[in-house]
Amino acid sequence: ITQKIQLFCLAPSFQTVILVVLSAFHLSELQMLYSTLSSPLLPDVVSPLPDSYSPQYVEAAWYPWWEKQGFFKPEYGENAKGIFMMCIPPPNVTGSLHLGHALTNAIQDCLTRWHRMRGETTLWNPGCDHAGIATQVVVEKKLMREKGMSRHDLGRENFIQEVWKWKNEKGDRIYHQLKKLGSSLDWDRACFTMDSKLSYAVQEAFIRMHDEGVIYRSKRLVNWSCTLNSAISDIEVDKKELAGRTLLPVPGYKEKIEFGVLVSFAYKVDGSDEEVIVATTRIETMLGDTAVAVHPADARYQHLKGKMVLHPFCDRKMPIVFDDFVDMSFGTGAVKITPAHDHNDYEVGERHNLAFINILDENGLLINVPPPFLGMKRFEARKAVLQALKDRGQFKEIKDNPMVVPVCSRSKDIVEPLLKPQWYVDCRDMGKEAADAVREGRLKIIPDHHLKTWFNWLDNIKDWCISRQLWWGHRIPAYFITVNDPSDMDGHYWVSGRSEEEAREKAAKRFNVSADKITLRQDEDVLDTWFSSGIFPFSIFGWPNENEDLQVFYPGTLLETGHDILFFWVARMVMMGLKLTGKLPFKEVYLHAVVRDAHGRKMSKSLGNVIDPLDVITGISLEVKPNHNLDPVEVERAKQGQKSDYPNGIPECGTDALRFALCAYTSQGRDINLDVNRILGYRHFCNKLWNAVKFNINKDRSMLIDIPRVTYSVSDRWILSRLSAAVTLCDAGFKAYDFPTITTAIYNFWLYELCDIYLESVKPVFSKAEEDSTSQRQALVCRQTLYTCLEVGLRLLSPLMPFVTEELYQRLPRRKPQSDPPSICVTSYPTTEEVRKGGGLVLNLTDAQIALKSFFLWRVLFCVFLELHFLPCDFSYFICFHVSHRIC
Repeated sequence: ITQKIQLFCLAPSFQTVILVVLSAFHLSELQMLYSTLSSPLLPDVVSPLPDSYSPQYVEAAWYPWWEKQGFFKPEYGENAKGIFMMCIPPPNVTGSLHLGHALTNAIQDCLTRWHRMRGETTLWNPGCDHAGIATQVVVEKKLMREKGMSRHDLGRENFIQEVWKWKNEKGDRIYHQLKKLGSSLDWDRACFTMDSKLSYAVQEAFIRMHDEGVIYRSKRLVNWSCTLNSAISDIEVDKKELAGRTLLPVPGYKEKIEFGVLVSFAYKVDGSDEEVIVATTRIETMLGDTAVAVHPADARYQHLKGKMVLHPFCDRKMPIVFDDFVDMSFGTGAVKITPAHDHNDYEVGERHNLAFINILDENGLLINVPPPFLGMKRFEARKAVLQALKDRGQFKEIKDNPMVVPVCSRSKDIVEPLLKPQWYVDCRDMGKEAADAVREGRLKIIPDHHLKTWFNWLDNIKDWCISRQLWWGHRIPAYFITVNDPSDMDGHYWVSGRSEEEAREKAAKRFNVSADKITLRQDEDVLDTWFSSGIFPFSIFGWPNENEDLQVFYPGTLLETGHDILFFWVARMVMMGLKLTGKLPFKEVYLHAVVRDAHGRKMSKSLGNVIDPLDVITGISLEVKPNHNLDPVEVERAKQGQKSDYPNGIPECGTDALRFALCAYTSQGRDINLDVNRILGYRHFCNKLWNAVKFNINKDRSMLIDIPRVTYSVSDRWILSRLSAAVTLCDAGFKAYDFPTITTAIYNFWLYELCDIYLESVKPVFSKAEEDSTSQRQALVCRQTLYTCLEVGLRLLSPLMPFVTEELYQRLPRRKPQSDPPSICVTSYPTTEEVRKGGGLVLNLTDAQIALKSFFLWRVLFCVFLELHFLPCDFSYFICFHVSHRIC
């Protein structure tokens, strides 16, 4: 196909037809390939404009032309009005677009195009995240499905090669989807977080922070996925709420496991016949209990101070400790303490110097426990422990208990708190600096109701676990040292280095021995994906190496993203930017809302309500596209969800309508309940634009003739005043990130003021243009006014609807064809002064408003009169316009 496309010199109109056909069959990658190989000349704007708007026709050819012309590069044009730089929140390399991505990119592209049209040096930098856990899971599933092999069968190096192979084959898919959304990114600067440039920056950041003591190693509780054999971050833990007894599927178990119950049992008090009753939702963890806690003010247990309880299954005496964290009103007021397997219990264990007994290995098998429990799988042990307590007579009761179960979002395994040695970042000082930057006004967060979350998290920040037990990712540049010197018995330590040789020299210097006595072993773990994302704003420009891009574009201007990753990503970028560069990575943070479905539910695969934006753009039937990464149960839920919400499928809406709808929904501080029917309404709006421009270009070119001493009619002056008002509202809206104001101003101007009123009022003028010289002159003035409205109106709309505005702008004749910019995306954004000068709009608005009040009054009176006489509505509307126009 590639060879055939290269062989044929296709006419521009035929090129467009081919692109439309490819789009119709959802062949997006082939479409991009063809576009890349096609001529860089301007797409066909000579053929007659089709009778009606078609998204596929309009959106087929413009993006490749924009890209080839270099419009998206900061070097394009003479931009002397400042610098605007923004980096994309890097999507996962495994991902495909969802509506959250679409919202993010619609907002970011609107802002980027607006700044570009204002004459600023503009860079929107693309990039992609290696997504450690997500990518490893996808490739592991692929290996098992295709070859019946696990990563352990392949070995680490071969598995990493498989991941790179998968990335090179499939990893650019999301870039094609971003282009489909019209995102005006500078693709020559696209970055991948595992590229050598960014990997070097990650290594340098770790080493500098480790050398300063900011990064350290410690044994603490982490969120552990037994299926992944790795620690996971809080954002990768889903909180599943249960109302009571519930059976849940768990990977590695044939039968579902019971959750949502509270089991009560008794511990015997040493040296007496008394017993203390405790309760737990995880009965198997009692094998790791090392104490029982009660509240210091609880009178029921005051006589037990200094007493011990006996563990029923091993020779272990456990102290009864008094701690304020215990809730006296819950249950019996006594709580079992398992310091190695519960976050609250861990802190109690620290305060009371309790033993920490780890009873689970990395695979979820029981260790450090007596037979018959030794080696059991954790949830099989749950049943065995319960039965053993019953056999001993120490079981009391079991009852329903509302609870939250932590589930790994990647593996769907139940997350276990596990005591593991990990690498941590000391965030106390960094968090204070980030909080102070906002308090002092150096960093602005919009909307400001997110400030409470910002300060609450940073003022109470905990150290950040950055190590993951994975193979795909940035391997931690730290080495375990063994000193082969009998005179030094304390020869175990960790040292970091850019290479093994550098680490060896550091170790030799630290222990004052020769390098040949040092043995090194590099840590097997990789860094948390959020670590590389945290330095993304400056690593993409080659930090730590000084270069022109880093000097010009860092710090950036704006960070735009969803509020749900405010502290997972935004706060960490601020902390690491200040720590490693001494500068804030950006000046402002704009946080948009979360996209929900039409019923207000958060979109998730489990609910079956996730919508692919490409399905909205091109339309789709009810059939759910196959996805080998989805669980069959999730596929079935998706089918049922689509069938419920879209019984007739999703109609074709187009990119422009989707972008406009998402921006119109973006009210600061509120989540977005997205209704596809509203998006379809904006497609009809595109058709209205289409017809308005088509009506204009069907006239002769007299709209471009200079008319001396122009005398505008009241309707001309009114529409120009409405255009000026729309320009003012849009300018203010962009500056305030108030997208509903922008979309409302543009929509009202085009639909209600230009199309519904002005166009209808000038039709009689055009029809009588040849009657006499006065009528002819009046028609010329109307055409000049109409052209100004269309041309300025398209430029107003261009950042939101880039495709249809480019198509229609190219169809309009130019007033200054030799000097006008080649594309609407690099024209100047309209200003109020330009509209007033260009339209000769020096008028007394009070007079115009009085005249227009008469205009609307007579219009209403005639409509009422004709409706009362039972004339058809369309006919009454038609007569009303003619009569009211004459009266004005």
